[in-house]
Amino acid sequence: MFQTRIHGRGGQGVVTAAELLSVAAFGAGKHAQAFPSFGSERTGAPVVAYCRIADEQIRNREPILVPDALIVQDATLLNQVDLLSGLPTDGYLLVNTRHSLQTIGLQEFAAAHRPERIVTVAATDLALKYLGRPVPNAVLLGGFAALTGMVSLDGVQGAVLERFPGATGEANAAAAAAAYADVHEQLATWRDSADATTD
Repeated sequence: MFQTRIHGRGGQGVVTAAELLSVAAFGAGKHAQAFPSFGSERTGAPVVAYCRIADEQIRNREPILVPDALIVQDATLLNQVDLLSGLPTDGYLLVNTRHSLQTIGLQEFAAAHRPERIVTVAATDLALKYLGRPVPNAVLLGGFAALTGMVSLDGVQGAVLERFPGATGEANAAAAAAAYADVHEQLATWRDSADATTD
């Protein structure tokens, strides 16, 4: 079972991101579930949602304390909440920011984990470019697909277009593809650097 925890703020589509991720997984023949944590979802308030993906039926509906992956939709939360708790050293972390890991204070955290699994993507910037709105949820799922391989870009785009038919869905799908390409390029650069180091 692959477990993902998504952190963001009300108005950023955190719950929708978990639902879209589950639909993408379901479309690939997996079992999936998505659900939010309970509490305030007013605009700007911290929100958490969960998604589990498995080959067999999922019966556990408890909050995810030890995730395989974390998606952080708002990097300002890193200074306010212990978002990174429970992430194992081989876990995946995707942070929505245009800044470097060092700038947002994650350099030491990345050094203690597998560095090729700790990635940033400027999802809000891409959302503004493609949608004209600062809603990074679907954009980040494109990056998540590239980072983890748990779902495909086609699966993410299909889930987005099913949920948001028309121009909104097309714009979100394009933004997700841009994030996918960005993360894919980052991973390729990291692999090239690692190969050069071992030569």
